[in-house]
Amino acid sequence: MTSEAPTPQRQTQSYLRRLFGRRGLSPRHRLGQNFLIDLNIHDVIVEQAAVGPDDVILEVGPGAGALTALMAGRGARVLAVEVDPGMAALTTEAIADLPNARVLNLDALASKHRVAPEVLEALDALREGRPYKLVANLPYNIATPLIMNLLVDDAHRPESMVVTIQKELGERMIAGPGSPENSALSVLMQATSEVEIARVLAPTVFWPRPKVESAIVAIRPIPEKREAVGDLAWFHRFVRDVFLHRRKNLRVVLSKLAPEGVAKADVDAVLESVAIDGRLRGEALEVPQWIALAKALQASWGDVRSADDADEEAAEAEASPDEPDAE
Repeated sequence: MTSEAPTPQRQTQSYLRRLFGRRGLSPRHRLGQNFLIDLNIHDVIVEQAAVGPDDVILEVGPGAGALTALMAGRGARVLAVEVDPGMAALTTEAIADLPNARVLNLDALASKHRVAPEVLEALDALREGRPYKLVANLPYNIATPLIMNLLVDDAHRPESMVVTIQKELGERMIAGPGSPENSALSVLMQATSEVEIARVLAPTVFWPRPKVESAIVAIRPIPEKREAVGDLAWFHRFVRDVFLHRRKNLRVVLSKLAPEGVAKADVDAVLESVAIDGRLRGEALEVPQWIALAKALQASWGDVRSADDADEEAAEAEASPDEPDAE
């Protein structure tokens, strides 16, 4: 006779308010804490991710542990990472009867461009070489760096991601050429994965209510797409660098990014070799054009940029954005 997994506590707003009140806790805006209180949304997330007993799950930002317990109750191995000690304690209590779940009380990100090594080590121990899924109601403030860092990490790329994020961020992921939402994130996501906005969520399904709509977004990395990109780290850095100067045309931007000694005529030759008009802005390119251009430039220039270079330029560009082209 097998014992059934305990039924997870349905965490309504009134339940959370009472729980937090007893513990002296409150939602922390700085950590992007907005708790799902619609009784059906956790089920929708788990169904969308097809969570089952053979799965290994990474969850970041479990809050009070409702989704964690639901997934572990289905037999999945779950690693829940929570930076807030109070919330980590609540999640630990929520999974007390579920030995297949573990809570790490730390920041999932070591920096904007790196997942915490402790998280990856714990995940590797849980996976034992198997694929895993990222399934989470992600805090808004870490959604983009977490997804991007996992996506470009060949050793730790999830087989799928089903995450609750800002609707605006989901729209950026699927934005096409010419769209004002088109960005380096759009290009990287579409170059490596299939992305779908599975459901739009009103602010009323959260407590506290955010000021924006959210969305459940399903991301499925495609190995064939990843292979077609080639050097993903170089591609990611190159696309990000170009979008730092999104209002300049490609000929101007590439001349600025080129190593010392590379003339504009050389830039023109590379652009011509991949049949791209240098008068276009990067935001106008289709994903296959981005891939072709990145490969051609890397072959011509070599790996001449570092992540530190890009970070410094990003900070400078944020402080003083480019003026539009004079050409």
